[in-house]
Amino acid sequence: MQLSYAQNLEDYHLELMFAGQAAGTYVDVGGGHPVADNVSFWFYLKGWHGLIVEPQQDLAGLYAHVRPRDRTACCLAGRAEGEAEFHVVEKLHGFSSTVRQHAEGAGQFGAGFKTVTRPVRPLSSLIDEAGLREIDFLKIDVEGAEAEVLAGMDFTRHRPRVVLAEAVVPGSMDDASTGWEGALTSRGYRFAFFDRLNRFYVAEEAGDLAALLPKEPAPWDRVAHLWDCGCAADRTDHPDHKLALVLKQGFFALLPTFDPALLAAIVERGLEAGKTGAFSPTAAQMLRGTAELPRAPSAAPDLPALLASDELRATLGRIACMYDGGHLLE
Repeated sequence: MQLSYAQNLEDYHLELMFAGQAAGTYVDVGGGHPVADNVSFWFYLKGWHGLIVEPQQDLAGLYAHVRPRDRTACCLAGRAEGEAEFHVVEKLHGFSSTVRQHAEGAGQFGAGFKTVTRPVRPLSSLIDEAGLREIDFLKIDVEGAEAEVLAGMDFTRHRPRVVLAEAVVPGSMDDASTGWEGALTSRGYRFAFFDRLNRFYVAEEAGDLAALLPKEPAPWDRVAHLWDCGCAADRTDHPDHKLALVLKQGFFALLPTFDPALLAAIVERGLEAGKTGAFSPTAAQMLRGTAELPRAPSAAPDLPALLASDELRATLGRIACMYDGGHLLE
């Protein structure tokens, strides 16, 4: 392994156990983003597939585009069918939780949250629907709801060879495993490894895998990390820098030809990502740029009207002309 996609080298430590296994299956509860800080993505790239449980719709929807072999369930995993309040943290999606105090804890980083109602499904039911018969590893990262997830797992029918679960309290990093460890040890799982964030357990019948884990967590610099690569178009050392440049050049060259609805969606996403927020008069002024206008700007009561104005079309043209052959740069 040369590049870790996970938050805390979880994929590296799992790869120590499964390095020679070209095909396999996983269940990733609290999958998050399909690539960034993702424990199972490395194994997807190996040719594996599995079940992703992710209650945040924006994140769950990305899997079909990036990881089409996976089955994604956009819901919460719990002890029984039903519904539950889910606290969605803005930007810091890893803090989103059914435990309100954990979502509130994201406030120390300047992030707010909103509360929504999400469906709850027992994990074993989701596994049945995904058609998984054998599971190599089950990963659980649900910000304090691990006991609820394990309560919905029938370990007599579904026996992951390895289970890893986040074992610290979000924010304080205190031990949180006492509330759910018994659900594993009483069902034939033995503690094997602690990476200072997650506890790894190995099924008794797969005890040979435990011997492949190190006694201490691997050094952080043992492999490269996706987070350290930065933005692909900006960093020449990014593994995808060349493709990112080609995409950037093509994107800007085609910018004036985009369908209005697509262009509006791109701008809205950009405003959100840049923390500007929803469209407003201030945002409209920013989007118009600073080029001198020979007449008063058009009225723009909303984003579609602004994008249809002469000045915004001119803005797109000024950006594109450096890429579409209008200006040939040396």
